[in-house]
Amino acid sequence: MTAVEAARASLQDAAREAALARQRDRGKLTARERVAALLDAGSFLEVGGFATAEPDGEAGRRQSPADGVVTGTGRIEGRAAVVVAQDFSVAGGSIGRLGTAKTVHAVETAVARGLPLVMLLDGGGHRIQDGQDARSFAHASPLIRTLARASGWVPLVSLMLGPGFAGPTNFAGLSDLVVMVRGISAMGMAGPALVKAATGEDIDQDALGGADAQAHAHGLADLAVEDEAAAFETARRFLSYLPASARAPQAVRPCVDPADRRDEALLHLVPEDRRRGFDVRLAIAGIADRNSVFELKPRYAANMVTALARLDGRPVGILANQSLRLGGIIDAAAAEKGARFIAFCDAYSIPLVSLIDVPGFLIGSGAERSGLGRRSAKLPFEWAHATVPRISVVLRKGYGLGYIAMAGGRSMQADAAFAWPNAEICAMSIEGSVDVAYRRDYAAAPDPAARRQELIDGIRARTGALRAAEGFGLDDVIDPRDTRARIIEVLRQAEGREHGGMPPKKRAIPPI
Repeated sequence: MTAVEAARASLQDAAREAALARQRDRGKLTARERVAALLDAGSFLEVGGFATAEPDGEAGRRQSPADGVVTGTGRIEGRAAVVVAQDFSVAGGSIGRLGTAKTVHAVETAVARGLPLVMLLDGGGHRIQDGQDARSFAHASPLIRTLARASGWVPLVSLMLGPGFAGPTNFAGLSDLVVMVRGISAMGMAGPALVKAATGEDIDQDALGGADAQAHAHGLADLAVEDEAAAFETARRFLSYLPASARAPQAVRPCVDPADRRDEALLHLVPEDRRRGFDVRLAIAGIADRNSVFELKPRYAANMVTALARLDGRPVGILANQSLRLGGIIDAAAAEKGARFIAFCDAYSIPLVSLIDVPGFLIGSGAERSGLGRRSAKLPFEWAHATVPRISVVLRKGYGLGYIAMAGGRSMQADAAFAWPNAEICAMSIEGSVDVAYRRDYAAAPDPAARRQELIDGIRARTGALRAAEGFGLDDVIDPRDTRARIIEVLRQAEGREHGGMPPKKRAIPPI
């Protein structure tokens, strides 16, 4: 065995069993096992494996093999990708000087070659031993800047596979997909020990930033899964919808689901009682290619559904109001969730479909305290700047500013604006409008309740889908069973088309 072969062998798990035992005792895979589980078999080509913190040579390799981060390229379902895997067995996965340089190089490689970047995160922020000296730390790492500039050019995926406080949390915040594993993952701006030292708060890792907290309550993670295998499968599935880069061809797949398939269940999906909710995910499933729906942030801001799917094999992004949660009303979290999803789809040229059943925006003192006045503006802001084809379908309610914020009608220059036959489109809740504008009228009537209902019925007669189409606010009123075929035909005609017409500004300024 040559010296190079011996040095390379010393990096492998077989030569480091004692050092890796604690990782396995925690029920976690090693960094190299994770890389092998994510990538196609035999496709990994390591970069910077011999890098070590001081001292150089064999002693350095024993103390900090690969300086605590495994980087390189490989293939995921046959497509090239760049991978970064933190090694928790080396200084708790902290980021050393050469480990940082390797990670920056990996991001730069992804950008230069136009390849997705997958980060397998398991460790803290900067290595304290390297960072508490202004002589070196004052330079500051370019990693965050490099990741920020990669955003929107190549897909960025973060799999949080252990504690990932500080730096890794920022990496996740810049990523297109963040997946956490229940029981082993955590992230946040600082871990429990630092929180207690700085604030006196005594809190455990899971309560501070565990998988369910971050995926369901805070929305930093897109999905919480049960084990590492599920995390790798989630990353592979997510990337299957995306091009390798913003300028690469779309990830179109052969489709055996007929474009003109009619789902009879759609005809009876919306309840006759308009106060009753229904699961809009059933509408999405009935319209999309079978088994193609991939929902993101399913339990965070659940009044807004965001999902990737396929229509005739083409990737699409679907936004839908969920009446089973807050009646489908848009609050601050839902507005921001939808806005980021629109920006993500637009970056990778994925067409957008808006399924509208919205009673408007949340109102009241609580809404104002949440900053909804500004945060709500993010949703129409992103629609207005999106360049991809977009289609809107009013399933039931299209009320007020919520209708505009969901790209209803002509508001956002949709390529097609449809409605189902029983849809209602108007400026506000019909009952609410009567109580505000006509209270004196019905209060003075001999039978106030009957007069109020008469007014409601009169307004409702003027808010239907057919009347909206008569005023050319819609392209057509369609049979719910034809929704899939109509959307697919529009997408076929609009393929490759981008909206233009922006004024010659340097950039837009997003709402706070």
